[in-house]
Amino acid sequence: MDSQIMTTANKTVETIVCYAPTMITTNGIWQGDNPLDYSLPLFILQLTLVVVTTRFLVYILKPLRQPRVISEILGGVILGPSVLGRSKAFANTIFPLRSVMVLETMANMGLLYFLFLVGVEMDISVIKRTGKKAIAIAIGGMIFPFFIGLAFSFALHKDSQSLNQGTFVLFLGVALSVTAFPVLARVLAEIKLINSELGRIAMSAALINDICAWILLALAITLAENKSTSLATLWVILSSITFVLICIYVIRPVISWMISSTPEGETISEFYICLILTGVMISGFITDAIGTHSVFGAFVFGLIIPNGPLGVTLIEKLEDFVSGLLLPIFFAMSGLKTDIGAINGVATWLILILVIIIGFAGKVVGTVLASMLYQMPLLEGITLGFLMNSKGLVEMIVLNVGREQKVLDDESFAMMVIVAVIMTAIIIPSVTAIYRPEKRFLPYTRRTIQRSKRDAEFRTLACVHTPRNVPTIINLLEASHPNKRSPMCVYVVHLVELTGRASAMLIVHNTRKSGHPALNRTQAQSDHIINAFDNYEQNAVCVSVQPLTAISPYSTMHVDICNLSEDKRVALIILPFHKQQTVDGGMEATNPAIRMVNQNVLANAPCSVGILVDRGLGGSTRLASNQGAHHVAVLYFGGPDDREALSYAWRMSEHPAINLTVMRFVPGEDAKALDNPGMLSVETENLKEKQLDEDHVNEFRTQTAHNGSVFYNEIVVSNGEETVAAIRSMDNHHDLFIVGRGQGMISPLTAGLTDWSECPELGAIGDLLASSDFAATVSVLVLQQYVGPYNQVVCSTKFFRETVTENISELHLKSVNEAAKNNPLEFGTSIRNLSEGLVNARCSVTNS
Repeated sequence: MDSQIMTTANKTVETIVCYAPTMITTNGIWQGDNPLDYSLPLFILQLTLVVVTTRFLVYILKPLRQPRVISEILGGVILGPSVLGRSKAFANTIFPLRSVMVLETMANMGLLYFLFLVGVEMDISVIKRTGKKAIAIAIGGMIFPFFIGLAFSFALHKDSQSLNQGTFVLFLGVALSVTAFPVLARVLAEIKLINSELGRIAMSAALINDICAWILLALAITLAENKSTSLATLWVILSSITFVLICIYVIRPVISWMISSTPEGETISEFYICLILTGVMISGFITDAIGTHSVFGAFVFGLIIPNGPLGVTLIEKLEDFVSGLLLPIFFAMSGLKTDIGAINGVATWLILILVIIIGFAGKVVGTVLASMLYQMPLLEGITLGFLMNSKGLVEMIVLNVGREQKVLDDESFAMMVIVAVIMTAIIIPSVTAIYRPEKRFLPYTRRTIQRSKRDAEFRTLACVHTPRNVPTIINLLEASHPNKRSPMCVYVVHLVELTGRASAMLIVHNTRKSGHPALNRTQAQSDHIINAFDNYEQNAVCVSVQPLTAISPYSTMHVDICNLSEDKRVALIILPFHKQQTVDGGMEATNPAIRMVNQNVLANAPCSVGILVDRGLGGSTRLASNQGAHHVAVLYFGGPDDREALSYAWRMSEHPAINLTVMRFVPGEDAKALDNPGMLSVETENLKEKQLDEDHVNEFRTQTAHNGSVFYNEIVVSNGEETVAAIRSMDNHHDLFIVGRGQGMISPLTAGLTDWSECPELGAIGDLLASSDFAATVSVLVLQQYVGPYNQVVCSTKFFRETVTENISELHLKSVNEAAKNNPLEFGTSIRNLSEGLVNARCSVTNS
């Protein structure tokens, strides 16, 4: 027998529900049984409805970039008495009172393990590293909303409620002042701020806020459950402190011993994993028994799990099942308890609106005041305030416990659920509108190899997808000639696709400690990559290496690469080509998503970019000063990309183990200028651009005149066919071709080469050299020079001219040209207008 107490305005009605414990599974519809009269079939139907509804809402709200918690709460509200539950037939058939116990039990089990995972993902040591700033922001963001909750508690508290005013204040204050750490992580990942300085401060402050909220929640539960006995309250607090100390000083060392006893290279025993998962339930049982809440024990147990491979393994084993299947039940139960119809009267709705506005503003004001103490810009302080308003799991736990303990009635509960949903829903649109992350960096000038000083540090960002990319990139870096006059700083980023984690993340690797075996394929690859570059740094001269791992979806991976390159102020990004050489010498695509990443980086990079096509460069012996068998060739046609290619080869030519051949292709007398009156007239085609080419080549020849390992040739060709023939006739003793991408450049020497190109992102010559039918098995490096926002618009205009059909009116073309020159921000609009009516026209436009 189960009972449920329903509180109305004037009286309390106790509903008694009788059920048969043996009615678990049905004998089948052919025996005349109704499956919905039995616990298991009914639970399966309820779970299916909850998951389908929440996933449908996730799909609907995805364009609005809303966190998943919004969809899960709204899914419960739709299934509850506010919408579908208004139908008594639906409510009594699908969610009868007798099924509440099973649903609540499974919801709390999912909550137990999810809070354990939240604890595992938290890094308490972050608090030590962030210092006073994050602590001040966290406290400032809690105090103001807490006092606002104190003020509104007098308006919301009713004399009929059994709890005293103090307990009600505590619950309402915690509900308004809390920041949901997991939700904030998802929000920051969605708007690509999680790896920024602002994101790190927000995460640290949210971590401190979460811990304070848990302490206040434990105190609130203690006060709510012990209404009269002050001695019992004291015992609960002392027992909770004892439990935390035992976890830290007894359980944590035992878990550390489990990790250290596992032989290196082997996975942790399944027996140990089962012990840890059982420990979660035991911790929940203990804290529930001493009078706090079961989730408090699971959360503390998660916090004591040491950072490293064990945590990653636990997350991979549990997260999909817990977050995808069990946790939505908890939010659905919160929604099922939310009856918006319980909010009666205009005055109550006005109070609700005031709570939302003033509660939101209070956290923003508190955060801004705290950030101003540390001389943070006002806009960043406001953005932090918006981010700290993220609500989610912890607040829903507070509200549910408050409702169970009769601290909150149906009306107050429904109001606070609406407050949580609206506050969280407006964060992403607001932050996107008021904060432009691209403005957070100071400008730097050395964004290209050509503009880098020859007596200054040369910074590069090398991207790696698999260990197969490592030998080639190491040889390329060594060929870049690091020396005392111009040392190299290399940021190596292992790019990993985001699968199953709560949020994207950037891991900065320090010196790897021995005794931590790799527990999965991804970490094994990261370890291999880190060790290889660590070994390179130790054996190389004047090279410093900083390994990192970026975990994000392929669709937004380029944002992490571009942000990191700007943050570290690098001059060159090196990307592996999406195709790899096969045994028979051909080229096959390994992962099509890598090509999309490369294209996005080319379009958005804040510095020069190189795509490296590996055909055995990594198999060569590591470069040494006494070797002279490495031959590099530059194919020079003209333009900013080719000047960048020549600048990089120029740096390489100073390496004693490099022989450099520069082959400049010059148009002959028979070369026909590609002139079309209906095409765009762009500045980079005029004599000024050709003069820049002449000056750069002449300077290179003058500076390398006495270098015996540098050879310069000029080849006269008249069209694309002669160019291809000249390239094919070159000897095959080269190890590496360096060419410019030629973005936006129109030359009679490459006419027709782009008509059948497989990979336009490599440019005409790069695509030819990387194609499977090219006889030579030589590695290729295709460079694109960073040319600045306005020049990117100009070059994009020219590239658009290359790829669209010719039957476009001259009037529209002139409007695009004017937009590119006068206002680059209007360029995208003009391009969209220009592209209307084109069929199968392909264009790649950089949005500046």
